[in-house]
Amino acid sequence: MVDHRKEAARASMRSEEETAAGAGGEAPNGLQMPPALMLDLARRAAELVVEWQESLPGRGAWDGEFRGELEQKLMEDPPEQGRPAEEVLERAARDILPLSLRLGHPRSFAFIPSSPTWPGVLADFMASGFNTNLCTWLVASGPSQLELVVIDWLRRWLGYPESAGGLLTSGGSAASLDALVAARESAGHPERATVYMSDLSHSAHIRAARIIGIRPECIRLLPSDDRFRLDVNALAWAVAEDRDAGFNPIAVCANAGTSSTGTIDPLEAMADFCETEDVWLHVDAAYGGFAAVTDEGRKLLRGIERADSISLDAHKWFFQPYEAGGLLVKDASTLEKAFEVRNDVLQDTIWGMNHPNFADRGLQLSRSFRALKIWMSVQTFGMAEFRRAVSQGMELADRAGEYVQESSVLELLSPVSLGIVCFRVNPANAALDEETLEKINRTVLSHIFWDDPAFVSSTLLHGTFALRLCILNHTTTWDDVRETLEAIERFGKATLSQEAP
Repeated sequence: MVDHRKEAARASMRSEEETAAGAGGEAPNGLQMPPALMLDLARRAAELVVEWQESLPGRGAWDGEFRGELEQKLMEDPPEQGRPAEEVLERAARDILPLSLRLGHPRSFAFIPSSPTWPGVLADFMASGFNTNLCTWLVASGPSQLELVVIDWLRRWLGYPESAGGLLTSGGSAASLDALVAARESAGHPERATVYMSDLSHSAHIRAARIIGIRPECIRLLPSDDRFRLDVNALAWAVAEDRDAGFNPIAVCANAGTSSTGTIDPLEAMADFCETEDVWLHVDAAYGGFAAVTDEGRKLLRGIERADSISLDAHKWFFQPYEAGGLLVKDASTLEKAFEVRNDVLQDTIWGMNHPNFADRGLQLSRSFRALKIWMSVQTFGMAEFRRAVSQGMELADRAGEYVQESSVLELLSPVSLGIVCFRVNPANAALDEETLEKINRTVLSHIFWDDPAFVSSTLLHGTFALRLCILNHTTTWDDVRETLEAIERFGKATLSQEAP
């Protein structure tokens, strides 16, 4: 028989504990918190993130501090007794998280920026809260099926056949490594293996080649042409010479949007060559691949569907929080042949036999639920909005390129491609030598770094120092781009006047 007086007393006690915890008191039961406090903290965390995102346009695109200063603030012993949780949240939001490149800032033009969607942020929160480990079908059948759904979306956007498959990864580095492992296994793990890539290829490919056992002197960095595309004739010559010398070419890495210039290598010609030579073709589409959701992007990326593997990162031009990389292979079985390893402690995964176990497709066993943020974002906004957001980046970059060409102060250094504009300060008829131009442009970059709300990076194009805008954020407007270019012109003129004899 229920004693209602005792139940009422217990309920009253729980209410008092939750109230005390919400006011900063200790949460009961060790590492657990009462639901009321959990909800209060979740609301406050969400408020801090939304407040931060809303404040970004009025802040600079970067802030940082030297290690010595940060050690004074943060280097401490872990507390023996806990602190009020809201105080911990506030401290993280005030002293730690703002000190970074603000990748979601509308004037964040350096490296490969992106502004994540709110459903994507919430998806990561939910995936963490449900504590999902997407390793095998037994452990996570629902999340595994959703990853298959998202992988199939990617497959269709890229034009891959139904035989294709893959997995989501932490990013392009892990995807590149998985791809080159598959390439090596497909080639029979030969000795004296060689891998080929452009001199503008991402460092992740060099690192991946080293990890799979390719000796540094067998990683061929081939010259790019005057449009910064890999030279297919140089590729053919290098492969022929290596075969004659007893080496075994196993993979060629093509670019579908280089990080420096956004350049797309001649994918169809490279696919023809690799098919003839029976060499694995991997395409790095880490940021550029999502242009495929647009009509223009599909045309630019023609031939990508012929690659043996493709890597792409949704945390770049598909507006998701980190980490949301991915790898697709034309034949899904090639990954399982490379990565499937029997493990006695996982023998119970016989439940779900003949179902995909993502641990058999890549280097990770324990894996986070990355597909949820992509799925929730697309379900919430629809593909029309994503196509519009991707197209906007290309349109703004095209306008920026036109601005540079019409400027009397600036010079365009490469064709505008996939949202990237490379240029420099070099007034017409100034007759400045390369050493002076590099000095001037480095000075201008420094002014932008310290004296302007935008953040701009640089690169080297066949040895020429270039300023570089990467315009991908869906929050960026033409005013953001134009005012940044005007600031560069202004700093350029000031620097030129100081350089004048």
